[in-house]
Amino acid sequence: MITLVRHIAAVCAASAALSGLAACGAPEATRAPHPAPSAAVTASPSAGPPTLAPGPAGLTPVFEHGPQTADKTVALTFDADMTAGQGARAARGERFDNPGLVAALRELKVPATVFMTGRWAEEYPRQARSIGRDPLFEVANHSYSHYAFTDDCYGLPTVGAERMRADVERAYAAFRKVGIRDPMPYFRFPGGCYDRRALKALAAVGVTAVQWDVVSGDAFATDARAVTQEVLDGVRPGSVVVLHCTRSAAPTTERVVRRVVPELRARGFRFVKVSELIGAAGGRD
Repeated sequence: MITLVRHIAAVCAASAALSGLAACGAPEATRAPHPAPSAAVTASPSAGPPTLAPGPAGLTPVFEHGPQTADKTVALTFDADMTAGQGARAARGERFDNPGLVAALRELKVPATVFMTGRWAEEYPRQARSIGRDPLFEVANHSYSHYAFTDDCYGLPTVGAERMRADVERAYAAFRKVGIRDPMPYFRFPGGCYDRRALKALAAVGVTAVQWDVVSGDAFATDARAVTQEVLDGVRPGSVVVLHCTRSAAPTTERVVRRVVPELRARGFRFVKVSELIGAAGGRD
């Protein structure tokens, strides 16, 4: 089990790397209690990808991992982070993409879910379109600008409650503009931070919020072996692993994937997209 300290340190590092702000330590109290599984899992009334039903009081449902059963599935997820203010850094040559990582996933035939910011899609439209049209992958929403949806989220700038829905919809608009077909109705909060206000604000969008139960620790990491071991130690049947698709902030991730994938396959694990885990948890098309 990944400890709370590890969780905070890893996500804080990722957010600080991408925002250029100071390191921080947002309290766990900024996260809302998770909806009970019995309340969250039911059929979606319309055809489409599997989603979870709204939580108590109609709040956006939150998904952390799939069923922990004998069916040894695991989902690798990759956050493609970029903020609205990082265009100048990209223009100077900083790379927020990671083509080598995407190539490795294709070479190894690993299904994956990419949580993409709208700003990343705008900066790398051809890559975003290629990922979005590849049946090996699914693209989900990571906000437009990677601004936090709560106060005190690892130093990230924040988006007000009145703009949260528009921010998510702006990301979807950016996906459509660059040619991503059928992005998934899944949303990952920047920094992993959310509260009841954020869950209420996004209820009308109809997304399922996707968290994780395994922190890879790839943000800022220089030791691929250590990150690999963190993943291997944490994975359980149904796990959702959070990694990053940003070379500047997570330079070891391709090497980690090339080590983790064959080892987990040797242990009997099968790689799936988040949509399959949600479907297995009781979500319906």
